[in-house]
Amino acid sequence: MGKKPIIIGVAGGSGSGKTSVTKAIYEHFKGHSILMIEQDFYYKDQSHLPFEERLNTNYDHPLAFDNDYLIEHIQQLLNYEPIDKPVYNYKLYTRSDEVVRVEPKDVIILEGILILEDERLRDLMDIKLYVDTDADLRIIRRMLRDIKERGRSIDSVIEQYVTVVRPMHNQFVEPTKRYADIIIPEGGQNHVAIDLMVTKIQTILERKEIL
Repeated sequence: MGKKPIIIGVAGGSGSGKTSVTKAIYEHFKGHSILMIEQDFYYKDQSHLPFEERLNTNYDHPLAFDNDYLIEHIQQLLNYEPIDKPVYNYKLYTRSDEVVRVEPKDVIILEGILILEDERLRDLMDIKLYVDTDADLRIIRRMLRDIKERGRSIDSVIEQYVTVVRPMHNQFVEPTKRYADIIIPEGGQNHVAIDLMVTKIQTILERKEIL
């Protein structure tokens, strides 16, 4: 049997700290054979829609993601083939013309709110993590991010959270917790859980080198 990259899925609600967990693991192995793939890069292309229609996109619904495209790219990486990862333009509400060249590595961290929702994605993962954080912390983090990075107003962030983010989290994101191998409370602040994951990944990598 030939060598195959391992895939670690990191899921959790918006603002849960899953990106912090992902980056902490990545930074530990930086310089080694590891890469990150964010599900956020794989929102569907909406260039065929008028701008007014794009404004209504529900980014917290499973149908917002082009999982077929994501799975195609993961399969290429599993075969040690490079990919051209798409880039999403949040101001135009569609996929941009830019791509990012990603070279294959031995460890792939797949991060996103709904990566455990699709059975096809789950089946590709060797380890499935769910970052579980209280709702009040998640909304504060999301508010700070959207205002700072995406130019949103406080009112628009709160309205979106109440009408879209919270109900979508309860309906689609939270239920995927049952698929996780490991649940990490409090995200990037949980250094014990991150250290355990780092040790586990190290063991898998060493075993792969032996095989």
